[in-house]
Amino acid sequence: MLQTNTPAPDFSLLDADMENISLSALRDRNVVLYFYPKDNTPSCTLQAIEFSDLEDEFKRHETIVIGISRDDCISHASFRDKHGLAVRLLSDEDGEICAQYGVWQEKEKDGIKKMGIVRSTFVIDRNGMLRLAQYGVAAKGHATEILNFIKSL
Repeated sequence: MLQTNTPAPDFSLLDADMENISLSALRDRNVVLYFYPKDNTPSCTLQAIEFSDLEDEFKRHETIVIGISRDDCISHASFRDKHGLAVRLLSDEDGEICAQYGVWQEKEKDGIKKMGIVRSTFVIDRNGMLRLAQYGVAAKGHATEILNFIKSL
């Protein structure tokens, strides 16, 4: 798992519009990077909507919010359009970035163990330093919690 006050692992991934987004290109602002299990599932939808609803507040604090899952770009575009999401959604189909950030972990549900994305959030400052690393977060209310952290920077 990643530790705070260390450089955030750089990445380059495609978004829902097939545009390449790299962390290093976003150094002029703070970045909220949240990893979520799957498009169009109840908790993931709630979390994406809550982040989107706070988009103006994040922008006021020079912060961009990015969601990452292993869904493909087409799924992301459909998810974004269906729910009117404002967050950028990036596709990590091969799971390389999920592994770098330590969010690809064994999970157990109903006694069945399998690998999957543990809902996690990272705040990266303008210098590319990890200021917050949270693993296993709850979706409801999380966007407001992260916004409050951004305000404290």
